[in-house]
Amino acid sequence: MQTSFTALSVNLNKVALVRNTRHLGIPSVTRAAALCLEAGASGITVHPRPDARHIRGSDVLELAQLMQDWPGREFNVEGNPLHNLMDVAADLVARNLPLHQLTFVPDGEGQLTSDHGWSFPQDDAVLRPLIAQSQAWGVRVSLFMDAEADAMAGAKAVGADRVELYTEPYAAAWGTAGAQAQLERFARAAQAATAAGLGINAGHDLNLDNLAAFISAVPGVQEVSIGHALIGDALERGYVGAVMAYLACLRP
Repeated sequence: MQTSFTALSVNLNKVALVRNTRHLGIPSVTRAAALCLEAGASGITVHPRPDARHIRGSDVLELAQLMQDWPGREFNVEGNPLHNLMDVAADLVARNLPLHQLTFVPDGEGQLTSDHGWSFPQDDAVLRPLIAQSQAWGVRVSLFMDAEADAMAGAKAVGADRVELYTEPYAAAWGTAGAQAQLERFARAAQAATAAGLGINAGHDLNLDNLAAFISAVPGVQEVSIGHALIGDALERGYVGAVMAYLACLRP
């Protein structure tokens, strides 16, 4: 059973996606962030892709400036470090703005959404210097990983601080006979990550239906990053109501 509080980081990409369909500046990404933080979210996540189809560089800057007013909350920027992520991070560091975590995701430039994790030893050489640079900036690095127990030692060996377990296979199995097997798979991966000395994050398609069972079954999850489902729920509940509902799922 999970015994410690799991942090909720709200991914705001979908707010930006709706905003970008018009030129009116609404809905406001920074207003969404402020409301989520006021409701108790532990942090804010964004994934600024090279095509800027949702989060833009200006959003990252404005959110980092906003996070200065929220000590103790975290700003997580995710993306492929071989694309634009390191430039985004370097700009925030140069401006001395908050950046607590970089989540490295091996997605393609035109990819609709992230759908797989890093592989070892194949990705060793490319990741080592990028992780080292991030940590030299004082930024924690989390690697987006499939829930494969045997891969966790490789993530630690390249210098990662945490892994983010890619939870779509669990979410896809939710409500079917295969859900328990997926929970057991993720639990084994989490145990292997802990044994390797890694912190554990999780995310992708977690929602109000499947989140509590995941947190109960998978040990040591320190943070979940949730965007699509939470923003969808916020259309009905409001940002505050949605965040509070997700927080209720995360309480032991």
